Amino acid sequence: MLDAVNAVFPVRYAAFGLSLFGLGLSLFALLVFGSGGGVFLLCAALVALGVRDLRQARHSVLRNYPVIGHLRFLLEFIRPEIRQYFIESENETTPFSRAQRSLVYQRAKGESDKRPFGTQLDVHAGGYEWINHSVVPTVLASHDFRVSIGTDCAQPYNASVFNISAMSFGALSANAILALNAGARRGGFAHDTGEGSISVHHRVHGGDLIWEVASGYFGCRDEAGRFDPARFAAGAADPQVKMIELKLSQGAKPGHGGMLPGPKVTPEIAAARGVPVGVDCVSPAAHSAFATPIEMMQFIARLRELSGGKPTGMKLCIGHPWEWFAMVKAMLETGITPDFIVVDGAEGGTGAAPLEFTDHVGSPVQEGLQLVHHTLRGAGLRQRIRIGCAGKVVSAFDIARYMALGADWCNSARGFMFALGCIQAQNCHTGRCPTGVTTQDPLRQQALVVPDKAERVFNFHQQTLRALQELVQAAGLQHPHDITAQHIVHRGNDHQVHPLAHLLRDEIPRGGLLKPDLNGLPAVYRQYWPAAAADRFGPAAGGM
Repeated sequence: MLDAVNAVFPVRYAAFGLSLFGLGLSLFALLVFGSGGGVFLLCAALVALGVRDLRQARHSVLRNYPVIGHLRFLLEFIRPEIRQYFIESENETTPFSRAQRSLVYQRAKGESDKRPFGTQLDVHAGGYEWINHSVVPTVLASHDFRVSIGTDCAQPYNASVFNISAMSFGALSANAILALNAGARRGGFAHDTGEGSISVHHRVHGGDLIWEVASGYFGCRDEAGRFDPARFAAGAADPQVKMIELKLSQGAKPGHGGMLPGPKVTPEIAAARGVPVGVDCVSPAAHSAFATPIEMMQFIARLRELSGGKPTGMKLCIGHPWEWFAMVKAMLETGITPDFIVVDGAEGGTGAAPLEFTDHVGSPVQEGLQLVHHTLRGAGLRQRIRIGCAGKVVSAFDIARYMALGADWCNSARGFMFALGCIQAQNCHTGRCPTGVTTQDPLRQQALVVPDKAERVFNFHQQTLRALQELVQAAGLQHPHDITAQHIVHRGNDHQVHPLAHLLRDEIPRGGLLKPDLNGLPAVYRQYWPAAAADRFGPAAGGM
């Protein structure tokens, strides 16, 4: 019954509808009985406000919730007490802090992120980190920091150090995809398609794309769901596609797979993914195109060849260390290396995942990034492979910190979602997103005005990189790649202060894994490196 009512007049328009009803009723009373003028003026004002809300482009909430949506902004205005307790309380169900979201909103809107009265953090508490500054700061000409990926490829890509992480069309609305890609085009940074493949909305503005190919092979599959080389080659030939990313797992639900229920598989989504309309769209937990680490490296080489020599890499959340070591041994045995590896941390988000997976499966980005960086260094491969990372990256300090741990660039998903107007209503899986970011409801997503939100996406990227430039200058360096773990200082809960480099003890010398004697290396390498085999993902017989 409620769905039928919503189809005719959405319930979220109730306040506006009551205002219209009140306007009509008070007008009747005024004309017939000559009374009720005050009520008529009040209702007229509310109707005018509702019409303005529906027509304005700045606030998605007001477009979806005319009149009543102003209550949210009223609570924001009465700060900090009301705001803290009623709309942005800190609890374990809130993925990002109030300060983090506020920072993104300010930068996306082009507002100043400068704050009076100093830091809002307790700088004397444990778990506090900072970057040391220099008495001789540098002056850099540009904030447009870049990293070259696939230098040995036919079509290398000069990527920004800050890009949009994987979010599929289907998980995000058409308008969200349009705004993200338009912002990426203007700012010259990359937009990862997510495993939902390339939709018509990705192509409208022509922003750089990273095509993510996952276990469902969406956009490059045959009728049975297997990888189709011809379809892949046709899609990868698009000049808009700059890199190919083989997804092994994502941080929010590694090893799980997923399914888009049939009723949500619209004609647009079906066309992008190459699946039937209205039929459950299954993304298996494992790939069918390869079964061993060696076969995986051969598949990566095949993707690179079929794409015409575009940088080809893989994305994974680190799980069993011997499986990751097996991949590295396969690189050594075959001589095939991915051009890049994106390490997705368990902090990564998704619209729907079992609670146990989001909270307790997969390595956090710091541990995963460290293991990947040091393993490649120990295998003598680090100089051939670029490393990206993702997992709650929203600020310039986040980027600087992960670069200090070994990343060449960072991706952000929820940071750019905030730039689109996401308010963390946590209704992504219901189709009732109040800001039009994660819904396929055509009426709800109209609240997200593409030109306005594309501007915010661009602003967030630019202002974050400008802040990164200021950090690099303050540290007396020339590029974010110059930041090391020696520059980041950590105070632990025991109030002991150490450079981050002293707390991360898994570093191994260049080529250290190629020597027969592993004594002196961290325990994870001594125990699991000998157990890994290039021809299997499981540990070698008798290896552990």
